[in-house]
Amino acid sequence: MVEASKKEKLEEVAEEVRSCTCCRLCEERENPVVGGGSLDSPLVLVGEAPGRREDEQGKPFVGSAGKLLDQILKKVGIQRDEIFITNVVKCRPPGNRRPRAQEVEACSRHMAAILGIVAPKVIAPMGNSSTGYFMKRFGLRRSNISDVHGRPFPVETDWGSVVLFPLYHPAAVLYNRGLEAELLVDFQRLKGFVYGTSSN
Repeated sequence: MVEASKKEKLEEVAEEVRSCTCCRLCEERENPVVGGGSLDSPLVLVGEAPGRREDEQGKPFVGSAGKLLDQILKKVGIQRDEIFITNVVKCRPPGNRRPRAQEVEACSRHMAAILGIVAPKVIAPMGNSSTGYFMKRFGLRRSNISDVHGRPFPVETDWGSVVLFPLYHPAAVLYNRGLEAELLVDFQRLKGFVYGTSSN
């Protein structure tokens, strides 16, 4: 799929998200956040849901967690504009609460459409909610992020074989700086799977 075609298809998804009323998150959100970055990326990072800054700007990971993510990407040598970043849920839950199961299910078709457009070879869910969503989607046993972070899980998708690579959410590091070193190591390993330099 050529880039122009991908952009057109993503805009179609964005329009569907903007007009979506499948759950009540649409009632309070300011701007839905479909995602951003390269549509030819071999890697898609997936967070939980937009926060206040993301809701204001309509862009993913532009708040405090996003700034930390930018720092980590820079340290491991991954260019943010060369990857694609999105969230499981495209609209901000009130008070930044976790999205409910019905809200995640309502948004799953948008998530599937975006992944089908980008067709990455690595999907990296960040945090418990995002990891749980993908574990369930691909028929894997749900586990706590502390048990599965930094581990590759080969899965099959509509566009071919993919590695699911769970990560701690950058927001978790803001509350527990002790996780930062682990997250950095995980991102270094992730880079190996994305760009074909890992032997694991």
